[in-house]
Amino acid sequence: MNTFNHYPKLPNFIQDRLNVITNDILESTQNGKHLVLGKRPIEGDIFLQSNDYLSLSNEPEIIQEHIRSLDENAYSPVMSGVFLQDNDSKPPLELALANYLHFDSCLVVQSGWSANTCLLQAICNPNTPVYIDFLAHMSLWEGARIVGAQPIPFMHNNVRHLKRMIRQHGPGIIAVDSVYSTIGTVAPLKEIVDVAKENGCAVLVDESHSLGTHGKHGEGLVHALGLSKRVDFITASLAKTFAYRAGAIWCNNRTNDVLPFIAYPAIFSSAMLPHELDRLSKTLEVIKRSDKERRHLQDMAKYLTIELKRIGFTIRSESQIIALETGDEANTEKVRDFLEERGVFGAIFCRPAAPANKNIIRFSLHTKLKQSQLDHVIEVCKEAFDQPELSFI
Repeated sequence: MNTFNHYPKLPNFIQDRLNVITNDILESTQNGKHLVLGKRPIEGDIFLQSNDYLSLSNEPEIIQEHIRSLDENAYSPVMSGVFLQDNDSKPPLELALANYLHFDSCLVVQSGWSANTCLLQAICNPNTPVYIDFLAHMSLWEGARIVGAQPIPFMHNNVRHLKRMIRQHGPGIIAVDSVYSTIGTVAPLKEIVDVAKENGCAVLVDESHSLGTHGKHGEGLVHALGLSKRVDFITASLAKTFAYRAGAIWCNNRTNDVLPFIAYPAIFSSAMLPHELDRLSKTLEVIKRSDKERRHLQDMAKYLTIELKRIGFTIRSESQIIALETGDEANTEKVRDFLEERGVFGAIFCRPAAPANKNIIRFSLHTKLKQSQLDHVIEVCKEAFDQPELSFI
């Protein structure tokens, strides 16, 4: 029974579009749901869809600080952050994050998406070349597009191709991820920074998937490689290792002084609230001292990568993100169901997060995983690899 019959009829041009989309992404699957929606995990299943790499979302110390702050902060400024940019209103967290990464300044915003779109809106003119790694996060592409800049893709981690594009189009902004969220590869940051400086370009590094997990105390790859004073901008989602809903922009220039007043996502979104900032401050404290957990995460990633390669999978990962490349959507659905029926839940990347015939199933490792669970993942993946009806690139 159609429960929408009593609502006004949509204009045909809208209804036609919705029909096409519904047929394409819902009715083409075996279960009648979007490809990312398989079974729901139950107790005992191995859940590898979360980006909470250090398992901090339920850390008692962080939760207690959140509760304390909620209880003690009588005033929560529910307003645009544009009104809170004077020295008396700036949160201590921003200075702490700037010092943590050894950058001149940090601005906390509402999300990682906002961080990238805000920053590019602030630093781009129309037609500014923005050289974006083909696998960089969609927020970088969208940030360049919104401001009317010229997004110019270069082949993944291919510095020679990047140089060729710069020679063709001139100085601009080079935008990369330090760790790529789809297949877990790591950017050749030293080479990219060298190319930028030789060609009059600025460098923007999205550290969403390396902040907290890489570096001596989790400062990320830019700092770990000694590039903090050579990289112009860092952005990050704090919904990964920081396990909360926020983003941040680091600058070695005065961009953060003007960004809150010119970037639309910053102006037209509500500011972070005091209890959220206090929670993130406590999370930063915990992350700094989580060296043992970082080593454990790296050891697990290395072990799983080696064992999956031994089976025969093409694994390009160099981090805690490990992806099975599953090809088209029909095959991806079969692989997803095979894994989930055996208690292994990865995240599906399909259109628009991946090209139509280059889907992946991503395993995001976290520090609460046990050796027995990793071994079960390997066993199930080996069984999947041996199935003639399933294929892997």
